[in-house]
Amino acid sequence: MEVAHLRRAPLAVHADPWRAALALRGDEHAFALTGRWAAGGAVLGSEPVRVAHAAEDPFALLDEQPRVAGIDEDAGDGAVGGGWVGFLGYGLGGRLEPVGPQPPRPIELPDFALAFYDHVLRRDAAGRWWFEALWTPARDAALAARRAALEARLRALPDREAARAALGELRLRAPGAAGHVAAVAACRERIAAGDLFQANLCLRLETTWSGEPEALFARAGPVLTPDRAALLRGPWGALVSLSPELFLERRGRTVRTAPIKGTAPLGDAALDASGKDRAENVMIADLMRNHLGRVAAYGAVHVDAPATAADQAGVRHLVSGVRATLRDGAGDGDLVRATFPPGSVTGAPKVAAQGVIAELEATGREAYTGAIGFASPVAGLELGVTIRTFELCGERAWLGAGGGVTWGSDPEAELEECLVKARPLAAAAGTRLATPPPPGARPTTPALPHALALTGAPRPDPALGRYTTILVRHGAAVDLDAHLRRLGAAHLAGDVAAAARALAEGRVRVTLRAGLRPVVDAGPLPPFPPEPVALAPVLLPGGLGDRKWDDRRLLEALTARLHAMPLLVDLDGAVLETDRAAVMLLEGDALVGPPRDGRILDSTSRRLIEALAPGAGLEVRAEPLELTRARAADAIVVASALRGPRRATLDGARGGDVPALRTLKAAWASAVAGSARR
Repeated sequence: MEVAHLRRAPLAVHADPWRAALALRGDEHAFALTGRWAAGGAVLGSEPVRVAHAAEDPFALLDEQPRVAGIDEDAGDGAVGGGWVGFLGYGLGGRLEPVGPQPPRPIELPDFALAFYDHVLRRDAAGRWWFEALWTPARDAALAARRAALEARLRALPDREAARAALGELRLRAPGAAGHVAAVAACRERIAAGDLFQANLCLRLETTWSGEPEALFARAGPVLTPDRAALLRGPWGALVSLSPELFLERRGRTVRTAPIKGTAPLGDAALDASGKDRAENVMIADLMRNHLGRVAAYGAVHVDAPATAADQAGVRHLVSGVRATLRDGAGDGDLVRATFPPGSVTGAPKVAAQGVIAELEATGREAYTGAIGFASPVAGLELGVTIRTFELCGERAWLGAGGGVTWGSDPEAELEECLVKARPLAAAAGTRLATPPPPGARPTTPALPHALALTGAPRPDPALGRYTTILVRHGAAVDLDAHLRRLGAAHLAGDVAAAARALAEGRVRVTLRAGLRPVVDAGPLPPFPPEPVALAPVLLPGGLGDRKWDDRRLLEALTARLHAMPLLVDLDGAVLETDRAAVMLLEGDALVGPPRDGRILDSTSRRLIEALAPGAGLEVRAEPLELTRARAADAIVVASALRGPRRATLDGARGGDVPALRTLKAAWASAVAGSARR
């Protein structure tokens, strides 16, 4: 490998470190690290010389560094020069420990994003700006041009007002406040049973947004001035992180971490004396001490200043310091593998906590609660914990907030702690949180067994693929376009139509799995429970999401255990769907189904039935449904693409075969026959 030389030059500029991010607008893979990074005030860059591929090992990449020689005498402490910069998403923890699939992921970011930069802009602790590079002869001209261009941009930074970023009001994603309170209560039951000591449970706030990530960073950063703020932008979207927490810092062979546990509003001195919060903090500091011990020299791990109160990013925290000396031969990849994901955002024991998180949280984590920062051949490794982070993709934005749950936790107080953390972020970004309903106005979670605990089966594994099943009548695929559009497989229309022509009546199943050819399989209609269909409710936080997963281990285990069709219910008490059919209620002259809020499949059969309902004299509505309402309905309707609308029964429900249901059945049969004739 070619030897690089650290070269750097002072820049005659006096740019604000937050507004400096605006100098990178329009560049590829821009980043800005602002706060206490690299013993200074900021590290910025763009236009990397290499972007990691999704198939690479992100932990191994941290050790793939050029050899650097000829460090300038005036480089001083904190010089970076370049290196790998990016994020490691929470989901990478599944590559390190057998924690099972995550909950549904409404918007999927990559598991990690890393790029190698051979030059950066850096602001040191004294406020001076430098252009730093890992210089090689082949890059001499390009680096000279970059220095001139970036210096000119720093001198001509636009006002913050000239760059636009607008966030809508942040709202709790379903199952919302009631769901988080129920999840905390369920976690306390696990702790009481001896399964674990602590788990960090998170909720998700969502909104729409428009503008530039750099503008959002420049607006919110100086309001909160967190130690580990970070902006990352790539083809996948962007992160605007206002994190106060250090995950790992390695200088030479010395490593330190500073886990945060325990949070209160700014200025709340009661936190300092809180036994519950101090115990929570000490527990995680001990976890991090243990994990650093996996890669440290014998006897070289120490805890400094445990559970010390500090004000950061608009709230008050308890922070502990842990330091260690790496053993000979241990690299950055070993260090991060031994400690990832951060203990403060998982729990103790970590693997047990990650399993509880996967069961009780309603949405999968993306970059949130992973790590963000750099690995440099000059400056070492520095990673922050990816908390207090706006994740941006297209016009969608979301913000995670969580807290450590122990046996001493009060569920309502844990919900409020999440909101305490989120409110300053919203205000700094120019928006606010929608007010959640008070406890007395929230739905009550039904007293049912939790689906995952009931069966011992994992959530569906997205890596095993997704599918759709299409009815075939007289050799024609019914509602073909709608099925393939939902699956994202419109290009397979010809293959499906050809498979359908070989059948008089049956079904065609289309399965997609990453990296493999699509599978188009034709066959007879599978068995379906006799009418009326018996339903048995079970809890599944977040439901199955808006996909049909090919991994049906959980659903098949539930069916076998319950001897009925599983009716999935979320932690807020909302009725979602069954394992294979949409659910609707007939109430007088109305047909009512649950909202399409990302927790349920966008059922093609439900859409067809809703289109037919006005002809049967029925008003169509989408409203939250609960079990008590289902039991009181004139009829419960389950609908699948292969069988159409059918009557279902629920414990104690009347569920009669009402005239409106018979009319819908006839209309569906006629519509299917007409589609086949076309």
